[in-house]
Amino acid sequence: MENNSDEKEISLEKAAMESLSLKKESVGRQRLSWHYAPSFLLLWLSLFFAIVIPLYNRLPDKINASEESVKPGEFVAERAMSQLYVYDRIGPKVTGSYANEVKTVAFLLNEVEKIKEQMLSDLYEIEVDVQTPSGGFSFGSMVSMYQGIQNIVVKLNAKQSQSENYLLINSHFDSKPGSPSSGDDGTMVVVMLEVLRQMVISKTPFEHPIIFLFNGAEELGLQGSHGFITQHKWAANCKMVINLEVAGSGGRDILFQTGPNKPWLVKYYQHYAKHPFATTIAEEIFQGGLLPSDTDFRIFRDFGNVPGLDMAQINNGYVYHTVFDAFKVIPGRSVQNTGNNVLALVRAFSNASELYETENDDDGHTVFFDFLGLFFVYYTETTGIIMNYCFAVISLVLVGCSLWRMARQSEKVSLPQISLWFLIILGLHVVGVLLCFGLPLLMAVLFDAGDRSMTYFTSNWLVFGYYICPSVIGLVLPLTLYYTLKPNNKLSHGYHLQMSLHSHLVVQALLAIIFTAMGMRFQYLCLISMIFYGGALLINLVSTLQDRGNYWAVIVICLQVLPFCYFCYVIYMLLVVLIPITGRYGMGTNPDLMIALICGICTFFALGFIAQFINIFRWPKLILLGLGVVTFIFCMIAVSEVGFPYRPQTNVMRVNLVHTQRLFYEFDGSLSHSDSGYYFTYMDRRGLNPLKDSQLNLTGLVPIEPDCDKYVMCGAPCLYSCGSRKSARWLPRDSDVVTPGNIILRLLERTTNQPQNTVRYEFEVSGPPHMNIFVQPVGDSKVTDWSFVGNAPEKAQPPYYVFFNYGIDDTPLKFSIELTKSDGDFSKPLLELAVVGHFISHDYDRDAEALKFLGDFPDYVFVVEWPSILKRYIL
Repeated sequence: MENNSDEKEISLEKAAMESLSLKKESVGRQRLSWHYAPSFLLLWLSLFFAIVIPLYNRLPDKINASEESVKPGEFVAERAMSQLYVYDRIGPKVTGSYANEVKTVAFLLNEVEKIKEQMLSDLYEIEVDVQTPSGGFSFGSMVSMYQGIQNIVVKLNAKQSQSENYLLINSHFDSKPGSPSSGDDGTMVVVMLEVLRQMVISKTPFEHPIIFLFNGAEELGLQGSHGFITQHKWAANCKMVINLEVAGSGGRDILFQTGPNKPWLVKYYQHYAKHPFATTIAEEIFQGGLLPSDTDFRIFRDFGNVPGLDMAQINNGYVYHTVFDAFKVIPGRSVQNTGNNVLALVRAFSNASELYETENDDDGHTVFFDFLGLFFVYYTETTGIIMNYCFAVISLVLVGCSLWRMARQSEKVSLPQISLWFLIILGLHVVGVLLCFGLPLLMAVLFDAGDRSMTYFTSNWLVFGYYICPSVIGLVLPLTLYYTLKPNNKLSHGYHLQMSLHSHLVVQALLAIIFTAMGMRFQYLCLISMIFYGGALLINLVSTLQDRGNYWAVIVICLQVLPFCYFCYVIYMLLVVLIPITGRYGMGTNPDLMIALICGICTFFALGFIAQFINIFRWPKLILLGLGVVTFIFCMIAVSEVGFPYRPQTNVMRVNLVHTQRLFYEFDGSLSHSDSGYYFTYMDRRGLNPLKDSQLNLTGLVPIEPDCDKYVMCGAPCLYSCGSRKSARWLPRDSDVVTPGNIILRLLERTTNQPQNTVRYEFEVSGPPHMNIFVQPVGDSKVTDWSFVGNAPEKAQPPYYVFFNYGIDDTPLKFSIELTKSDGDFSKPLLELAVVGHFISHDYDRDAEALKFLGDFPDYVFVVEWPSILKRYIL
C-alpha cells in the first residue's frame, strides 16, 4: 500500500513537472528566436534611409532658360542663379556699407529695369520707389533706431485691376558682417526677381496689385521692414505678406509661421503650393523663442497688423551668417523648389477674394503639416480640439474592450485581475517613458561635464548611438524586467505584449487631452499615433486576430510604417535645423539637452509601439544589452577626434571678436582709464576652450564681468544685443587699437528746472554707420524722459541702450535725456553715458596687429570681427 502510494505521488509530481515544462515551452514558442531581433530593428532603420531621407531631400529638376519655350509660365531657376552669381560677387553687404547702399541697390534697380523691358505693357504697369526711411522702435530696455536706410519697393499692377488691397512679398538684401549672404537672403532676392519677371510676361492678369519689397536693413534689427510698414505710401494697402527667409543654404522652403488667426491662408497654401513643406511644430518652436532668430514677419504682424506666411529654406545652417554662405553652396534645385512654390502662391493670393475681407478675424489658429512632402493637411484649432478629445476617448474605450476580450478568452483569469495587471504594466510603462527622456538627458549632462558637448555637430550620426539607443533602452527596460523576472503563465505572452502596447496608447491619449487643454497644437502627433494604433487595435478586435497567437502583431507593424516614417521625417527636420543652431546658441545653456530631448521625443513617437516588440523575442535583456554595447561604442567614438565638433569651411566654430579702444572720462572731464583689447562673445557651449591648443595667444584673457560694477554696460563694446555681455571675455592688448575713424559726442545744452527737480541734456553724436548709446542714471537720479522712441524709462530697468544704424544719411544724431533727482542737487554726477562706434564693413581698414592676431586662428574658425571705439562719460 505504501509503495503504491509513493509511486502515485512520484507519478503526480512527474506529471506536474511535465505540465510546467510544457507551459514554459508553450510560452517559449510564443516568442521568436533572439537572432531575429537585429533584423527587426534594422528593418526600421532601413525604412528611415529608404523612405524618409529621399522624401525629405526630394527637389524638382532645375529649369534652364533654353526650356522656357516648352515650359511657359514656369519658374526658371537658371536665370535666378545667374542673378545670384552677380549678387554674390558684390561681397558682404552690411547696412551702411558701399557694397550695400550703392552696389546692391544699383544691381536691383538694373534687374528691375531689365524686367520692365520684357513686360507686357498693355496689361501691366510697374512703379519703382527707392525708400530711405528713418525711425525706430523699442524692445524692453533697448531702442533700435535707423536713419536713411534704403528699401527698393516695386509695385506691379494689372491695368484692368480696381483693387486697393495689395499683396506684399518681402526679402532683404543686406547681410551679416563678413558674409556674402548668397543664401540669407540672396536666394530669396533672386527668387522674387524671377517671380516678378514671370508675372509681367504672363498673359493672364491678376486682381490685386503686388508689392515686391527688397529691404536693405534686416540683419541688424529688422529695420527695413519697420521703415516700410510704418512709413511707406503703399504700406496701408498691404493686406497680406509672404515673407521669404533662408537659415542656411538650400533645401526645401518650410512654412513655419502663419496668420495670425487666418486659416484661409493655410487653405491657399494647401491648394497651391507645389512642394508643400510645413509643420505647426516649427511655428510653436519659433514663436516660443527657442531659436536665436527673428524675421521681418513679426514686424509686419506687430506694427502693420498684416497677416501672412513666413517661409524659409533651412538646410545647411552651418554656413548661415558666415563667409561660406556663397554662391557655390546654393543648389539650383533648391532655388527651383522655392521658385515653384512662391510663383504659384503669388498667382493664387493676387486673385484671392479674401484680400477684400482681411479685417474679419477667423476662427483662431491652424494645425497644419505636410505628410512626407506628398500631401498637406490642415484644420482649425477648434476642429483639432474636438478630434483630440474624441480620439482620446475612443482609444481608451478600445483598450477597455481589448482587456474585456482577453478576460473572456482566458479561462483562468477575470477582468479585475487583467485590469490590475494592466495597471501594473501601465505604471511600469510610465516609468519607461520617463527613462526614455531621462537617459538621453543624463548622457547630455555627462558629455557636457566632460567638456564633450556638441560632439554631434559635424558627425550627426552619433546621436543615434548615444541618445536614441539609451532612449530605446529606457522605454523598454521596465517592462522587459517585469516580463522576465516575474513571468505570468495565467495569461499568454501575446496578451501581455498587447497590454504593453495598449499602455502606450493610454499614455498618448492622456497626453493628447493634457496638451489640448493647455492650448498646444503639436499634440497632433499624439492624434496620429492614436489613429494608426487605434485602427490596428480595432481591426484585431473585429477580426479576432488578437486571440490568435502573434498574428495581431502583423497588423500593428504594418500600420506603424506610415506614422514611423512621418515622425522620423519631422524629427529629422528638427535636427537638421537645430544641430547647426547649437553652434550659435551661446555658452549659457547646454545645447546637448535640447538635442537629447528631441531624440527622446523621436523615440517616444516613432518607436513607442515598435520598441515594445523587443519583448516578442527570446532573451530580450540580451537585445537591450546589445543596444547598450552600441551606446558604449558610439560614446567612445564621440570622445575621439571624430567627435571634435568643427571642420574647416563646412562646420565652423564661430567667434565674435571686436578689437576695441576704450576711453573712460570722469565727472571733471579727466581721462581716468584707457585701454585696448579684444572683446570676445561666446557663440557656443565650448567657448574658447577648443582654441587653447592652437597657436593663438590668449594669455591674459579675463572675464569682463568685474567691469560691470564699474562701468555702464560692463564697458562692453556690444553691438545690437548686449544680453551676453556678462559672460564675455576681454583680452588686453599692449598697443592701442588703431581705429579707422572716431565717434564724437557733443553736449549741446544743459538745462535745469529747479522747481521740478529735473535736468535736461541735449547731445549730438556722430560716427560710423553703427553706433550704440548706453544710458545709466547715477545714484538716486532717474531718467524721466528722452527723445528716443518708445517709453523704455517707464517700463524697463536701467541700463538702457540704444542701437543706431544709418544707411546713406550720415547726419549726426541729436537726442535729449531728462533726469530727475529728489533732492534737486545737480552739482554731483547724475548720468553715466557711453557711446560706441562700430566700423563693421570692410570699407574700413583693420590695423596690422589685429590682422596678425586674426591670422593665428585655426582654419576651422570663422571670426566675425571689426574695430570699435568706446567712450564713457560721467555727467
